[in-house]
Amino acid sequence: MIVAKRIVCSGLLKAEQLPALFSREGIAWQRLDCAPWAEAYPYRPDVSFAIAHNGTQVLLCWRVAEDAVRAMAPADGGRVWEDSCCEAFIQLPGQPHYYNLECNCAGQLLLACGPDRHNRLAAPAATMASISRTTSLGRQPFDLRQGPCLWHMELAVPATVFFADHVECLSGIMARANFYKCGDLLPRPHFLSHYPIPLPHPDFHCPQHFGDLLFE
Repeated sequence: MIVAKRIVCSGLLKAEQLPALFSREGIAWQRLDCAPWAEAYPYRPDVSFAIAHNGTQVLLCWRVAEDAVRAMAPADGGRVWEDSCCEAFIQLPGQPHYYNLECNCAGQLLLACGPDRHNRLAAPAATMASISRTTSLGRQPFDLRQGPCLWHMELAVPATVFFADHVECLSGIMARANFYKCGDLLPRPHFLSHYPIPLPHPDFHCPQHFGDLLFE
């Protein structure tokens, strides 16, 4: 089980505040150790994430070391999974739907909700814009850059991103979730997850294989 620690703070946090805050609060880093389709996609970049919350925001940090990066999605709502992309899929308790929050290494986001991969409702543009984000590679789209790259990204995600639900406070919620790294159009495509996915082909839209995520 992943535990998102409750951080007591006043006011809304900005993404750029998270590295120092996570260090001060001792937030644990979680590795993406599963490569469910390693036979077809053997490449494994080094990826870790850390998650916490402050009652009204999900706070998420990523660290990535990979051999190429790409960020071609021009804006929020684009095909970010084709880029160097980190993802959090979260299902609130008692709901048939789940949310896919996908962000490429230039901070462009995709957010949608639905019960499966074929029936997704895209988040309103204003909802995506409400997510504070920062990345060490900058916020402008760029084409493929080959060679070893270390990068990090931070997201401060208001609970209003759960737009098909009404979440007043995250504290005490036992959600289901999985966390991913992909890059479909990179020279070495890869599909990593935190919790294992016992399926024959790459598919992150599988809530039946999510694991527990407790918002402390």
